[in-house]
Amino acid sequence: MKAIVTGAAGFIGSHMVELLLGKGFQVVGIDNMANGQQDNVDLFNDNQNYTFHNINLSEDFDDSIFKGVDYVFHMAALADIVPSIENPIKYHESNVTGTIRVLEASRKHKVKKVIYSASSSCYGFPDKYPTKESSEIRPEYPYAFTKEVGEQYTLFWGKLYNLPVISLRYFNVFGTRAKSDDVYGAVFKVFLSQKIHGKPLTIVGDGTQTRDFTYVTDIVEANLKAAESNINGEILNIGTGKPQTINYLAKLIGGTTVNIPKRPGEPDSTHADATKAKKLLKWK
Repeated sequence: MKAIVTGAAGFIGSHMVELLLGKGFQVVGIDNMANGQQDNVDLFNDNQNYTFHNINLSEDFDDSIFKGVDYVFHMAALADIVPSIENPIKYHESNVTGTIRVLEASRKHKVKKVIYSASSSCYGFPDKYPTKESSEIRPEYPYAFTKEVGEQYTLFWGKLYNLPVISLRYFNVFGTRAKSDDVYGAVFKVFLSQKIHGKPLTIVGDGTQTRDFTYVTDIVEANLKAAESNINGEILNIGTGKPQTINYLAKLIGGTTVNIPKRPGEPDSTHADATKAKKLLKWK
């Protein structure tokens, strides 16, 4: 079996590469290194089943590397709230244009299935918790909006061109290899960076907000289950369904804390209803 992982030098993508290689796949990694880390490429230097390509998917590229591929795991994207507000065009090019080019390459070379990495941020401020896939879509910032548009393109390409696709909406992914030097972004990597550098943990708001933290290896296992399943054209929440408060996380990590003002577009809670994924994929 042969698979492509876009965003292969990134946090989730590198774990996807590792899982697939462990299962005996031939893996082609793609990343333009905008967010990727060279260490995540070098991890697999000695594996003869792995090839890596530095490619910007939002521009014209040689799609012949999609030939003979069974599964495409499209994980390449620009993330984070504030940078997307500051540079929405850049986010559109990466998260929308890049997705269309991946879909077209997959269609052209008759890939067996495309698994799209979507985001639970598309729900914005949900009316109900836990949040189902049928909940209203209310993106609050360009990152969330562009990821939702990418999902719509994926489902549309699947319907129009009979390209097997599944979209997985991730909830608050954390784990090893997350970049820990960012000012913005996921609370785990920010807290850990602050801890490493002896700085106080910056709690946004009062810290009573909750997040459905989902470990990265669980995320990639859901991707492989989705690819290997007979399911097509579905959207699935991928989360624990067991949200925790930011204050609880800060207590676990330890150290002094400081509260800062809330940021625009951030919900008080994320809480996945993952019933569908458990039923269709036997995943939890």
